[in-house]
Amino acid sequence: MGKRIIQQARGRGGPRYRAPSHRYLGKIEYKPLGLSLVGRVKDILHDPGRSAPVAIVRFEDGTEMLHLACEGLKVGDEVYYGKVKEGSVAYLKDIPVGSKVFAIENYPGSGPKFCRASGSFAVILGKSEEKVTLQLPSGKVLELDGRCRATLGIAAGGGRTEKPWVKAGKKWHAMRARGKLYPRTSANKMSPVDHPFGGKKKQRRPPVSRWKKPPGAKVGTISPRRVGRKKGRKV
Repeated sequence: MGKRIIQQARGRGGPRYRAPSHRYLGKIEYKPLGLSLVGRVKDILHDPGRSAPVAIVRFEDGTEMLHLACEGLKVGDEVYYGKVKEGSVAYLKDIPVGSKVFAIENYPGSGPKFCRASGSFAVILGKSEEKVTLQLPSGKVLELDGRCRATLGIAAGGGRTEKPWVKAGKKWHAMRARGKLYPRTSANKMSPVDHPFGGKKKQRRPPVSRWKKPPGAKVGTISPRRVGRKKGRKV
């Protein structure tokens, strides 16, 4: 009898795969659409659930919200809604072309969805009547509604990946804070009882899985467009 592979064990649940979300500070979000408010940064903290620092912003009405901190933001700075200023939140249609933005909404009022990692940002390439074109860190060009909001600047914490781990224990603690396994063994290196890909001296191509299979059986290439070598002469 084999054992549950990682996907199956994670789906069943258990403390080994459960991220300690009770330690996370909370959700990153924006105020409702149409508001022009001014907030002040109360504190900047590290959130175990994300790579970029988090700023606690207190607004005029007494409410507090979590925002992703931009580079250069400090305690006591003001955060504006509707003003084109670094560290503030504005509509994409109001931000000049060539500006760097992060924590971008994917539809009006959705809350920050794109460019939330430390040091990440997107560049506004152009505008049309109701759409704004951006280039994401991956190089992908995306067109969004001009009423989507974003924070001007670059997400704080850039250069995080340049620092070496040095000790395996540091990496272990960092992975444990996200509910990730470390160290993780490649499936091809396992024995046959541990994984369907194990027990082979040579690495082989994963089998094709169907969409209707349960998570534990979805290993390998999932519903590819085609398999096998292309036949016929090149036109």
